[in-house]
Amino acid sequence: MPRMIVTYRVRSDAAAIGARAAAIAVEQSVEMPVTAISDETVLKDIVGEAIGIRETGSGVYDVNIALSTATMGNDPGQLLNMLFGNSSLQETVRLVDAELSDATIGLFGGPRHGIEGLRRRCGAAGRALTCSALKPQGLSPAGLADIAYELALGGIDFIKDDHGLADQAYSPFAGRVEACAGAVRRANRETGFRTHYAPNISGDLDAMREQLSLAAAEGVDTALIEPMICGVSNFHRLVKDFPAIAFIAHPAMAGPSHIAPPLLLGKLFRLFGADVTVYPNYGGRFSYSKETCLRIAEEARRPCGNLKPCLPAPAGGMTLDRVPELLDFYGKDTMLLIGGSLLAAKDRLRQETSAFVSRAASYFQG
Repeated sequence: MPRMIVTYRVRSDAAAIGARAAAIAVEQSVEMPVTAISDETVLKDIVGEAIGIRETGSGVYDVNIALSTATMGNDPGQLLNMLFGNSSLQETVRLVDAELSDATIGLFGGPRHGIEGLRRRCGAAGRALTCSALKPQGLSPAGLADIAYELALGGIDFIKDDHGLADQAYSPFAGRVEACAGAVRRANRETGFRTHYAPNISGDLDAMREQLSLAAAEGVDTALIEPMICGVSNFHRLVKDFPAIAFIAHPAMAGPSHIAPPLLLGKLFRLFGADVTVYPNYGGRFSYSKETCLRIAEEARRPCGNLKPCLPAPAGGMTLDRVPELLDFYGKDTMLLIGGSLLAAKDRLRQETSAFVSRAASYFQG
């Protein structure tokens, strides 16, 4: 029976780590005393097995466990459940990585468009892509559309909703999409740029399907989504049901799960269909290290079976003066997302956006 090798980082004393590893293997497979199982097939093919323990520091161990791929049931939510469901409740256990077979990778399919598809949409060959966000909460559709228009006049590649924009009374989804998509189309006609608007999709599965259909009718081909809020199975379903839509995955609610960000935001979000993965950049409002940020980007872009590469989008407290530093660090296969510091320009938003786009576009031309 095919197995996936899963790595957990466990805080434990040396005398107990062997038993801890065995317990995680059981917890993440059959979740009952192995001595109570009499079925030989279950014992042989389903029960997890601890196959390696390595100390990484004082009282911290990396534990490798082999888990049956049959237990994931061809479903993203069940895959997460079997990787970490019950063990995520233990404060001393962290899910670090999972080695997935080519068959498993092919089953989920990954991004439908990937980096090259997004480049073609924007006419952005050989450079990093640019993105900003519509904020703040509380503005009307007309107010958000005014901001979208100015950003698009500045030539930015993508304008996404803030992830907190949903279907609120002050900015209902239908009205917001009509206004913002229309504003971006108008700016594109005036400038010749190819800016794309990405509305935030939210609610239950029926609501999200309805929103995507409405957005597509407005000519929208990109959407923002929060996989950990809507559910990874629902996210994957939408990727399959709306193949023309490129999905930007937002990391909301991904922090407290005790799953290593390179695995969750880089590898798994890509596996489930994210064309872009947004994550907190080092030196911004959040505390990811440079090493963690680079590993997220590497997992999103590295060769992986038949998956298209996913575009990493470092964000969170980004500023225009950091563009050269970040492009030097991440390379051209990156989407730079600057929100608040651009919006702070107010009446000079168009000019600041144009400066951002020019700086990103020119960096690799030398």
